Amino acid sequence: MCARSRMDRRPMAARSPLTLLLSLAVAAAGVLQVHGRFITIDCGLPEHSSYVNNRTKIPITSDAGFTDAGYNRNISAEYVRPQPQLSKNYLNVRSFPDSVRSCYTLPSLVPGSKYLLRALFMYGNYDGLDKLPVFDLYLGVNFWWRVNISRAEGSVLAEVIAVIPDDSVQVCLVNIGLGTPFISELDLRPLENTLYRQANATQGLVLIDRRNMGDTGNYPIRYPEDPYDRAWLPWSNPEFWLDISTKEKVQENIGSLRLHAPSAVLQTAVTALNDSESKTVELSWKTELDHVDRMLGCVAILYFAELQILAGNAVREFNTIVDSGPNHPYRPEYLVGDALYDGNPHECLSRYNITMVATANSTLPPTINAFEYFSVISTANVGTDLQDVSAINAIKVKYQMKRNWMGDPCAPKSFVWDGLTCSYVLSGRPRITSINMSSGGLKGDISSYFGDLKGIQSFKLTVSVLMPTLFGPSRDLTGSTKSSKRQDRQHLDNHRFTYNELETITDNFKIVLGQGGFGTVYDGFLQDGTQVAVKLRSQSSSQDVREFLTEAQTITQIHHKNLVSLVGYCKDGIYLALVYEHMSEGNLEDKLRGRNHSDVSLTWRQRLCIAQQSAQGLEYLHKSCSPPFVHRDVKTSNILLNKNLEAKVADFGLMKAFNNDDDTHISTARVIGTRGYLAPEYALALQLNEKSDVYSFGVVLLEVITGQPTILESTEVIHIVQWARLHLSGGNIEEVVDARMQGDFNVNGMWKAMDLALKCTEHDPAQRPTMTDVAVQLQYCLELESGDQTRGNANNNFHMMEDSSRDRDLPMM
Repeated sequence: MCARSRMDRRPMAARSPLTLLLSLAVAAAGVLQVHGRFITIDCGLPEHSSYVNNRTKIPITSDAGFTDAGYNRNISAEYVRPQPQLSKNYLNVRSFPDSVRSCYTLPSLVPGSKYLLRALFMYGNYDGLDKLPVFDLYLGVNFWWRVNISRAEGSVLAEVIAVIPDDSVQVCLVNIGLGTPFISELDLRPLENTLYRQANATQGLVLIDRRNMGDTGNYPIRYPEDPYDRAWLPWSNPEFWLDISTKEKVQENIGSLRLHAPSAVLQTAVTALNDSESKTVELSWKTELDHVDRMLGCVAILYFAELQILAGNAVREFNTIVDSGPNHPYRPEYLVGDALYDGNPHECLSRYNITMVATANSTLPPTINAFEYFSVISTANVGTDLQDVSAINAIKVKYQMKRNWMGDPCAPKSFVWDGLTCSYVLSGRPRITSINMSSGGLKGDISSYFGDLKGIQSFKLTVSVLMPTLFGPSRDLTGSTKSSKRQDRQHLDNHRFTYNELETITDNFKIVLGQGGFGTVYDGFLQDGTQVAVKLRSQSSSQDVREFLTEAQTITQIHHKNLVSLVGYCKDGIYLALVYEHMSEGNLEDKLRGRNHSDVSLTWRQRLCIAQQSAQGLEYLHKSCSPPFVHRDVKTSNILLNKNLEAKVADFGLMKAFNNDDDTHISTARVIGTRGYLAPEYALALQLNEKSDVYSFGVVLLEVITGQPTILESTEVIHIVQWARLHLSGGNIEEVVDARMQGDFNVNGMWKAMDLALKCTEHDPAQRPTMTDVAVQLQYCLELESGDQTRGNANNNFHMMEDSSRDRDLPMM
């Protein structure tokens, strides 16, 4: 331990760091003091959502905008503890099943300043798989911690103090093949640069433990008592120590700079028991440092303040020994806080020991108020050249690159982005020297940001410029009304049929497959025997020519296994028709209603597969098309099934496109769609966006679960959303599940699907998930159904976990 004459002392800062803007103040002594805003992220919280921590009053926000990867998930109901109430930040997580490395970016930092970063993890069986994951955590391009989830109901805290070299920092979760990474909360707190001298440009401090000795409360001391929002966990053990405390404020030693704990922490302490002859206080416990570089060492910081007025000639003096290191005599001052710390890191041990032993001159046993214990990590690795990072990220956004393009482009070397080659030098940052995007299926013009990659030596690039004009310009599809002679000459690659050919294909329109406002769909066979469906627009059709042509033009541009494929078209005088692949099992609505009496009712797994495949088709329209499309008429009758019951979304006549990729909604002149499926914001305010499709799909999912129509008419007319919420208020899902499934379903999966349907049909679009989230969560439901562990008995499964009395062992943050 450092002798007292070498203690790091400084006056306590009077200003709170909870401000909205970063500011710099240079003190007369030349010490740079940084006060900036807190960042507190509830990972998995729906976009645009926020709340305030009840204890700290710190605002907490959604992680939307901090990461473009992962999926929002809720923990399993059995881990939602009623008393004491589980902290809200643990109720949901963001999960990252798709990539090896997935990252958050925390912006608006002051380069070269010191920060505390904290990550919290509670598994809570959010994925229903009961598999405890292990994964790595990185601070930028440097290893931070291995997250080892040992209990579903327990939490893991990872905290690091580091100097951040740039104006932003990335926190990355890395899949090491032992389960899917996830995260519950991510925090960033600015620190004074004079705090924690052992954290510098090349090394950081990872928290092993931080304790408030003698505190008998249930909650850690945090902000505002600690202006840096460090979490001081209480530790009291009356079998071994005597707790002492004071209500008097503990001051700082103004005479020198110091590491300080807040007064609220220093107001409690432990000492030896009154009936004990021992003059020793010992703290000892096992550490899990298997993944820590022990050569870098560990650091202990001990905090002391005398809380008792010493009578007469009483003396409290003791030696402090940390992990068998050197000892130094020390006398705490009355109501004056002080700290002893390691000048240099000492060896990390599998069990660490902090011992205070009274000296021969002491008449009183030792005391200790608080301590912090850290392991040292290297932060010497540097990220890619900042100009290269800015340019490649702009390219990533423009071309919507996915692959493994997360985190730093060039570092660490094992995570270099696909298609990039980088150069590495000892004295500088990596540079991008080569880029290969020839197989990316890119669309649009060539980005000018390629010119900002100054170290580039070669690149391969293939960009397809979309020319989406079949029957002339269409603002709905391209966001532009521009046309040209070249565009006017564009034509379908698919076969163009004459009306006479359609008569032959359909045997004079003999077999009707279905009818709608557009006209009639007929069964037919091509000359090679391929069965097709011919959609012939009637002259009295409610679908105008523009809508019909929109569908024809749109279907030639989009290709996905869960969207119906176009075989050809007919534009012959007054006759307009589309020729589609034949879907032999009809549509989902008829299957659910049992209109073909020879049909056996769909099983729950079949229904889930159909719903998940349909969600994938809609996700493609929302996320993979440029500009994105809104279907606008999602309903069970527009989900068609082939002979293998594989689902494909159909009927694109009402589809709308965003004018630009960045648009958030489309304003329409009138409401078009189907009663029962229309989202409130569209039906009432003519505001159309992707979440409008999500609402409609939520209604479809309720139909899939319940077998009920969208509008139920018995004693009163009620919408299926209100009907489901009403019947679920008692917690009995059997009241709403389609009885034709005869109870043959996984209960947990059924509840998850129902919960998803209700989230999709939230009145506020911001509270609804994206179609990406929907597709992923339905996939989880399918995995639960495959597991087949808890079938039937729905009443006994959803709420039974409310009475669980397991020890969660969670820090009440």
